[in-house]
Amino acid sequence: MKLNVNGTMHEVDAPADMPLLWALRDLLNLTGTKFGCGMAQCGACTIHLDGAPVRSCVTPVSAAAGKAVTTIEAIAASEVGQRIQAAWVAEDVPQCGYCQSGQIMSAVALLQEHPQPTDANIDTAMDGNLCRCGTYNRIRRAIHRAAGN
Repeated sequence: MKLNVNGTMHEVDAPADMPLLWALRDLLNLTGTKFGCGMAQCGACTIHLDGAPVRSCVTPVSAAAGKAVTTIEAIAASEVGQRIQAAWVAEDVPQCGYCQSGQIMSAVALLQEHPQPTDANIDTAMDGNLCRCGTYNRIRRAIHRAAGN
């Protein structure tokens, strides 16, 4: 199966129903995307599939064929990704850091859709991205900072 991951074509030998997360981590050695719950409930495994945030732990690798997959490793290639990462640092968002790749992927998708998000937009876009450390207020401030609000 051919996958376009972070702008590079890869040939992977994987069963069609293998979760995309495992293809990224185990076959392509892109370990920035994290395994959290395995049930699309926590958001740690969030990646972009044709620009939309999806949970890679429940997305079969076959669903990515013919689509553009973007992982945290390439998020800084976009201007929005750079702004989000800079805001994350400026607001000192990460504590343990485990959920942060998924949080950042969701935040980038949000700003690409809503360049000037309201708190309601942020709540909707970030719903389902869990942070055990409870850095939600810093995440909100970082998103507003990246948007220039």
